[in-house]
Amino acid sequence: MAKIRLGVIGAGGIVCRLHLPALVAGKDFEVAVLGGRREHRLKYQCEQFDIPRWTQDYDSIIADDSLDAILVGTPHPLHVSWGVKVLEAGMHVLMQKPLCGDMDEANQFVEAAERSRLTVMCLPHVNASIRKARQLLAEGAIGRVSGARFRTSHGGPEIYYAEIRDIFGEKDDDLWFFDAKRASVGALFDMGVYAVAGLVAMLGTFKRVTGFATTFDKPTELEDVATLVLEMESGGIVTAETSWCDPARTWGASIHGTAGKLTLPGEDGAALSQWTPTSYTRETAPVDVKAIDCSDADLGDMHTHFAKCLRDGKQPPLSNVYAARHVTEILLAGMTSARTGSVVELVTKADA
Repeated sequence: MAKIRLGVIGAGGIVCRLHLPALVAGKDFEVAVLGGRREHRLKYQCEQFDIPRWTQDYDSIIADDSLDAILVGTPHPLHVSWGVKVLEAGMHVLMQKPLCGDMDEANQFVEAAERSRLTVMCLPHVNASIRKARQLLAEGAIGRVSGARFRTSHGGPEIYYAEIRDIFGEKDDDLWFFDAKRASVGALFDMGVYAVAGLVAMLGTFKRVTGFATTFDKPTELEDVATLVLEMESGGIVTAETSWCDPARTWGASIHGTAGKLTLPGEDGAALSQWTPTSYTRETAPVDVKAIDCSDADLGDMHTHFAKCLRDGKQPPLSNVYAARHVTEILLAGMTSARTGSVVELVTKADA
């Protein structure tokens, strides 16, 4: 099977560290050209990953009709503008997270994707444990979901950027994540997007949001700690937590229902565990805990999944434009609520 010819727009740190190693090692893609702002970074990545061509002219990549798809890895304020151009040029899109920080842009991107009928995958890509939890919840494995919690946090973008700087042999500290004028949004969009996207993948559409956000420790006007309280369409209450002030790092979720709960990661090294009460009349009765096999929900890594969707002529079932728009609306609603103290009603859906 012929490889998918891929171009990259915005070949910076996240592309070098996250995408290129997997793309080059995999069997699905041929990375044909890199586009970026910094010549030394482009030269380094082309040499490191044996990529034949680089350019600082993004439009020339979009005009290259030998390409099948483009990975958009620019800073998020530029995601939609370039993504729309790629779709209008007739190429499939793999979009780095978060989609954007503006609802007009999110709607514009959905409309462009609908017009194009091309495959569009919007990160973050959810893992097998999240997909298996979604399946179990749909089957009623823990009864009616009354609540959930998902936290994704780390020590801040300066830690990530220090690694990137070392990879490229740089000495400058152009940490745009902290610049409110260039980044526009902070930890909630950078790290909280994983928690919110995971909750949307497992639980579907939410209808209302209350948000709390603050600048706790970092040298920025942007939020570095945030928690959202989300109301499910069914009435369950869910929290999404994030922070740039958690250097010990946290990734974990629990989903609670009327007949049990799910935790991910699970107990004793399991990816997912199911907890089922052995009695509904004795408070001290043990709770049965079993590890859940998630292999039947494993769609591979993000690039493998994108390639399969592209070849099948389908949209990703969970990491699609509609889910990305709903996640964007939730994040923006959370910031509005944090600023105004109000509860914000949502209008988009996770699947349309």
